[in-house]
Amino acid sequence: MLFNYRFSGNTTVTSSAYQTGMSFSPDTLRESAWFVGKLNKKIAFREAISALHDVVVSDLRFKPKDKTAYKEWVAQNEALFLAEYMTGYDAAAVNNRVEEIKTELAAVRNEKDKLLGPFYKARQHYFNYLYSKDKEAWIVLDPVITIHPDELFFECFSQDESTYGKLGCNYNVFTSIDDYKCGTTNVDYSTELYEEFQKIREYKETEFKVDPTGFTVQTTHEDEYKEVKIDLPESWVRGFLQVSSAMTLPTIQFDLHPMDIYSICLLLRRFKEKRGPRSLRYILEPGQPVKITLEPWGKEIICARSVYTGNSKHEIRTWGRRRLMILERLIPVAKKFTVHLLGTGLPAFYIAELGDLNFTLGLSGWTNNDWSHAGNFDLLAPRLTVEDDIKQKVFTELKKDWLSTSQQIAANLNIENVQVAGALSAYTQAGRVIYDLKSKLYRLRELSREPLPFESLRFSNPQEELAAEILERQEVKFAMEQLANQAIQLKGTVKGKRKTFNAAMVIDADEKITSAHCDCSYYVENKLYKGPCEHMLATRQAFNKTRIQITVEG
Repeated sequence: MLFNYRFSGNTTVTSSAYQTGMSFSPDTLRESAWFVGKLNKKIAFREAISALHDVVVSDLRFKPKDKTAYKEWVAQNEALFLAEYMTGYDAAAVNNRVEEIKTELAAVRNEKDKLLGPFYKARQHYFNYLYSKDKEAWIVLDPVITIHPDELFFECFSQDESTYGKLGCNYNVFTSIDDYKCGTTNVDYSTELYEEFQKIREYKETEFKVDPTGFTVQTTHEDEYKEVKIDLPESWVRGFLQVSSAMTLPTIQFDLHPMDIYSICLLLRRFKEKRGPRSLRYILEPGQPVKITLEPWGKEIICARSVYTGNSKHEIRTWGRRRLMILERLIPVAKKFTVHLLGTGLPAFYIAELGDLNFTLGLSGWTNNDWSHAGNFDLLAPRLTVEDDIKQKVFTELKKDWLSTSQQIAANLNIENVQVAGALSAYTQAGRVIYDLKSKLYRLRELSREPLPFESLRFSNPQEELAAEILERQEVKFAMEQLANQAIQLKGTVKGKRKTFNAAMVIDADEKITSAHCDCSYYVENKLYKGPCEHMLATRQAFNKTRIQITVEG
């Protein structure tokens, strides 16, 4: 998916003994938006923007070791190794034999290099691109700044497509605001900017500017613009939309003291898991301190300063816990962390309360987006059928004030709240609206200049789309059986047009499908080599949907 940006110059940072100036260069192809102000809460902003940088560069996917240098060293020394191995034999015969072997190996290597050289070169180039930090790519892609009447906020998404970050700053963060215009823009985020953020100090006046001059440069000065074209993977855009949509769902909410987050990070740094399950188990009992168990070690943290105030008992497990170490920099400046859990194996959100700033860390249900979890996010993006004219009215009403609740919009338009909520949900999934989990309201935010093709982004393969149709027709029935080692077995019956399909799967303690079976033609032809069939996906999504309802309702 190709995205075009054009920046008037580069983001610049000026620093002296007494003053720091940060000027972001916005995308001039988008509708104009700007902001000029001076920072007041300097240290909290520095730590929060640095944590946002940690989200941008985060990539916890498995990275295979590059053994090219080792293999070259072995190839260069194998003759010597052979000679040492043959020590004690006739020296002349050994030397002659070594020379013969050298000649033979050289001929083999030359022939091999001719045949496989281009392949090795292309493969190494691919790995270097895929696993190294391509700074120019993520610097341009991720930073999105939205300016609203009450605050401005940054958003970004991680390289491994599993972590979402949002930094919100209300206007008390600034001592003075010279000028601003509401809107959303991409900004040029230079490679040196993170290091410059570290130079922010309380005694130095810091000016923050989304440069409005980027929109007033004469069109005849085309040489002053920097044009960038980025080809984003659809999975990146899809993940961004679906994690944002997950924020609109009901959650289990509780507060954690900053030292509780510190305790989690400390144990994760002290211990390295060698087997599963690698989860955090939250045990929530009304009126009792929150208990957190780190598996598989069984280490328990009793959060004595964090009492669960809900009405029902819950036990929820989350995975991908090492991503929580992004919050470490916020511990000294945070007042508390509010946790929102959707359910076992589902996304979780951690909101750091930093006074006039807030930092939202959104974690998908897993770190590695593999096929065993395909379709989970589509479950978290329900779409209600709403007429197009109602959608347009709702969007126009939201655009008047840039932020509102669904109840307020429903009252202003005299429309049922369920219709308004359905329209806002559709716009959230399309990247045009975001739900502010902290303030419990919707905000206008255009993720891209052109409308995103949501229908093509919604599913990663045809089986997910078919599974969604099955769920919409409510043709799934399932039964769950608890197995040993915290695994579960799901058996589902899916009513088709001509026959009923029977799907079964075993889900282990890490929420991965370890075995599965279906009597449909897709499974018979492909087994699991191309991922689960639509009947397996529909069965699992129906189970997860029920699990969300049970989790929230208690």
